[in-house]
Order: sequence, then structure tokens, then C-alpha cells
Amino acid sequence: MRPRTLDEFVGQSHLLGPAKPLRQAVETGQLHSMVFWGPPGSGKTTLAHLLAERSGAEFVALSAVLAGVKDVRKAVEVAQQRQQVEGRQTLLFVDEVHRFNKAQQDAFLPYVEDGTLLFVGATTENPSFELNNALLSRARTYVLKRLDEDSLVRVLEQALQDAERGLAAFATRIDRAGLQQFAQAADGDARRALTLLEIATDLVGEGEPIDEAIIAEVISGGVRQFDKGGEAFYDQISALHKSVRGSAPDAALYWLVRMLDGGCDPLYVARRVVRMASEDIGNADPRALTLALNAWDTQERLGSPEGELALAQAVIYLACAPKSNAVYMAYKAALKDVRSRGSEEVPVHLRNAPTRLMKELGYGQAYRYAHDEPEAYAAGESYFPEGMQGTSYYQPVERGLEIRIREKLAHLRALDEQAAGHDK
Repeated sequence: MRPRTLDEFVGQSHLLGPAKPLRQAVETGQLHSMVFWGPPGSGKTTLAHLLAERSGAEFVALSAVLAGVKDVRKAVEVAQQRQQVEGRQTLLFVDEVHRFNKAQQDAFLPYVEDGTLLFVGATTENPSFELNNALLSRARTYVLKRLDEDSLVRVLEQALQDAERGLAAFATRIDRAGLQQFAQAADGDARRALTLLEIATDLVGEGEPIDEAIIAEVISGGVRQFDKGGEAFYDQISALHKSVRGSAPDAALYWLVRMLDGGCDPLYVARRVVRMASEDIGNADPRALTLALNAWDTQERLGSPEGELALAQAVIYLACAPKSNAVYMAYKAALKDVRSRGSEEVPVHLRNAPTRLMKELGYGQAYRYAHDEPEAYAAGESYFPEGMQGTSYYQPVERGLEIRIREKLAHLRALDEQAAGHDK
């Protein structure tokens, strides 16, 4: 949900409002090197992206936590080539620039001075204490403020309405009071507010309302800032889920431990792991769900830290297991049909007939008891409401146990076709 224009950008009106300094610089094309000082989730990275787009500069990002002088020099070399060949400037965005030491900060000073780089640094720390005077003298410092509750609600509303980048495709329903609760829990951080809403949407499923119980679970379930090392991490749950889905056991274990070490509620993690087992492994390996449930039970019985080893075992197993989202996709397709078709009647031959009247009305008549049929399968029988015969939701993949399930269903469909041929 990164804004694509300044008008979509929420907050920081003291910098981006009409006739305000930064907006004027952007609109006139007179950009300069700058430092954004503000709390997490206040829009520092997003604003840098917008500046690059408006100025036509190439956006290059470095993390001061991971990059060294070698990385800075490489970025400078590429920027020089770009300027010579394309005539385009490079906007070098350095996240957490206060993590650079003096030598690293000095490495790009000459290229800021000669115009090779348009430098934009982002920091949560006071620049006057953390950055060199030489760098500060060449870059204007802009102070970004923590977003207020109304601004965060606007960000969440934008996410719910945007089908391309947001959550509109999920048809998520939540009232303004619920959005305000997420905004309050986010404590001024737009990124965290969006993460909370995304997790809630994932928990309820497509088209379902996000009620008080879900909101309480998400907010109190350990989805908070993990700030053990001075860095704020907001997407660790998403990173864990995507690592499992991507069959990366080492990365999945890393994110699990990061969350647990940061104070996340292990039972919240356990619930998420159970969800992963059904959503991303499904019937490709049904043991995954059993193992996830056992890990949850172990955590409840033993508590921490003993129970956390079971969570690690489950996460590693899920990451290594064959992947299938066939159950998840089938459920979504069936849910869509149920909601769009209304209350279809149960076919008469499938109805229960506990009374004489019901039997006289034909309830249960013509029902074929599968166990009395060849291969315990009533070939050609329909179990759908009228008009839905032949509907197919579940499409097993060619991985894991679903290979055999796929073969079994293909065989049963062949029997149906044979039965249909005999009836003609």
C-alpha cells in the first residue's frame, strides 16, 4: 500500500501541505540532499520513493545495518555510469543512516557534493548526535511526526478500498470503531497498522467480518514491535508464513525465534502455524496439521521455554513438507458459490426421513448407499443441489499425497462417465 502520489501520502502536512517547504521543493524540481528524522512507520521510505519518482531519479536503497563502504562505492560507481550514459541522477536512500560509522558516512560525501548522488537518509535517532557535521551541513533535516489516530484510520481505509495494492479483493468488513482500535494499537506507526489489518483479514477469510474477538486476538496476540536490538520489526509474522510457504526451513526457524525472543506470545504463533498447515500444505501432507496441533498442545501443557521446541519442530516440518493450497482455494471457491447462489434446496434423495410423513413425501428415496455399490462408489450419483451438478472446487496438485488423491478422483470421474454412457 505504498502511496504513488503526494496526494495519496497521509500525514506530515507540516512538510507536504500547500506551500510547505518539502512540497515546494518537489513541485519545482529543486530537490536537495536531506535527512528524514522520525519514528518507525511515519513514511520516511515511502517519501523517498515519491521524491525519486517525481524527480525522475533512479531509486537505490541501502540499509546501514547490512551495507558497508564497499556497497556505498559500488552504488556510487553505478550512479556515475548512469549519469554519463543516461543523464539521470541517482537518489541514494540510506535506511537507518545513524548505523553508519564516520568512515562510511564520509564515503559518499564527495559524490553528494558533485551531484552524482541525491542523498536521502532515514533515521529514528537524533541526527545531531548520530551523523557527522560534514554530512549534516550538506543535507537538510526534515522532522517527520508520528501519525495521529485519524491519519492511521485513513491509511487503513485506503487499504480496504484498493483492489490492486490493498485488501479490497478480500471484501473485508470492519467498522470504523474496529479501525480505530487498530490505529490505537499501532501507536502512530502506519506500517504496523496495516500489518494488524492484514493479519486480521487473513484470520477471518474472504468476505468475513472482523469482529471484536478477532481484533482482540490480533492486538493482544503478541503482534507488537519487537525491538530487542533497537530495530523495529513489523512483518515478522508475514516473514515466517512466507518462509514456510517458500520451503525455507532455516529462514522460517529464524523468524520464529526472532518473534519468540522478542516477546511474542507462543500460543499466538501456534495458532498461526496451524493456519499455515491447512493453507499451504493441506492434503499434500495431512500429517502437517496433526503436528501443528500437537505443537500447540505441547506449548499449552509445558509453557515456555520447553514448549517452544515443539513449535520449532512444527515450523521446520511445515517448511520441508510438500506444498498445496488446493484446500484453501477450494474453500474460497465454495464460499463464493454459497454466498452468490443463496439457499439452494437439498435434493430429495439426500434428505433425512425420520418420520412417516417425510417418507411419504419421498425423502431419502432413490438414495444409493455407497457401501453397496462396486468400489463403494455410487457412480453417476449427484450430491449437489439442482443445477450444480459437475461443479468442481478441489483441484489436487501433483505433490505429496495429493498425487494419489488426484489419481483417485480421476478414476471416480471415469466411473461417472461410464455410468452416464450406460444411462443413454
